[in-house]
Amino acid sequence: MLDNNQLLRFTTAGSVDDGKSTLIGRLLYDSKSIFEDQIAAIEKTSKKKGHDGVDMALFTDGLRDEREQGITIDVAYRYFTTPKRKFIIADTPGHIQYTRNMVTGASTANVATILIDARHGVIEQTKRHTFIASLLQIPHIIVCINKMDLVDYSEEVFNRIVGEFEQIASKMLVTDVRFIPMSALLGDNVVNKSENMPWYQGAPMLRTLETMHISSDINKIDARFPVQTVLRPQSDEHRDYRGYAGRIASGIFRPGDDITVMPSGFTSKIKSIDESEREIEEAFAPMSVSITLEDDIDISRGDMIVRSNNKPEASQDIEVMLCWLNDSPAKPRAKYSIRHTSNEQKAMIKEIVYKVDINTFDRNTVDKSLNMNEISKVKIRTTKPLMIDSYRENRTTGSVILIDDTTNETVAAGMIV
Repeated sequence: MLDNNQLLRFTTAGSVDDGKSTLIGRLLYDSKSIFEDQIAAIEKTSKKKGHDGVDMALFTDGLRDEREQGITIDVAYRYFTTPKRKFIIADTPGHIQYTRNMVTGASTANVATILIDARHGVIEQTKRHTFIASLLQIPHIIVCINKMDLVDYSEEVFNRIVGEFEQIASKMLVTDVRFIPMSALLGDNVVNKSENMPWYQGAPMLRTLETMHISSDINKIDARFPVQTVLRPQSDEHRDYRGYAGRIASGIFRPGDDITVMPSGFTSKIKSIDESEREIEEAFAPMSVSITLEDDIDISRGDMIVRSNNKPEASQDIEVMLCWLNDSPAKPRAKYSIRHTSNEQKAMIKEIVYKVDINTFDRNTVDKSLNMNEISKVKIRTTKPLMIDSYRENRTTGSVILIDDTTNETVAAGMIV
């Protein structure tokens, strides 16, 4: 059974003019997720521009204008809801120089939607976007083969593109891929099933997003609780209360569980788990809770509570696939702050092992510079141990960001190998 409040995050990626804005507009318009005054304003603008119907791209173009003026971040987020699910769309620009935006928008996504123009098939951009989706371990990919109306809704064209895509996906860690032939402009297979492609037996895009099984995307095996703060209310009612508050990164916790606090290694049992002032018998990711323990242990922000029989690795030397986000290149052996869950330490890039050519997937071991939008495998040394899992097993405890101490800017995002 589907949880009606379940939130699904998806990212849209495609080359320029693949119809990404039109697709998002069509999704919002046909699912009745737009306010009537917005619709009226866009109908008016469409008429002014001489369009017969509503120009769907206008629903997201307002966001793009802001992006071009540098007002907002380069990823625009849209929120909409249907009776079955809540959705957040991360709309990332398709230009080649925007690798970092796709990494930002896709890092928390359950689904990546990759747009392909039916007339052009798989192009360099498609390979790049698929590589990033694979690198970020996005569990599900929907390949939207758009503009089918411009190839006479041809099943042969659709099958050829599916074959091309499967060939590149076979070289990557991509597991669940679905293909939908559509025309975002005319609404075929976006919210409503297309009458022009009776040969396609699958569901339209919205139905696919509403029914996709995403509960198992969260790691339920490795129990990880990064402590954000210690609660000491000091009120008469809670005189001796000492709770450790934070958001569960993965796994399930229950009162009575044997736990270990890392990095200190102290052990105890969970006494109680509270969620907004009520005691609960079970807590799981991504709930925000407060945990109390049987023993009085010295715990502070950045420590991690884990099950005693299943611990992450505590390490000061980590290997990371790093996407460089900043205009200024990485400085060899420069010091940065590294943030991992609620833990912040000083760190240094010890070595750039290789750089990935995103278009050919080749590894470059000669060029050791690291510039904006480039992805490299690097070795990092931290001042104190981090409690890490590999990103493949745990997207929360397997990811880090680097911050430049002088400017306080986030300069890189990394996936622990």
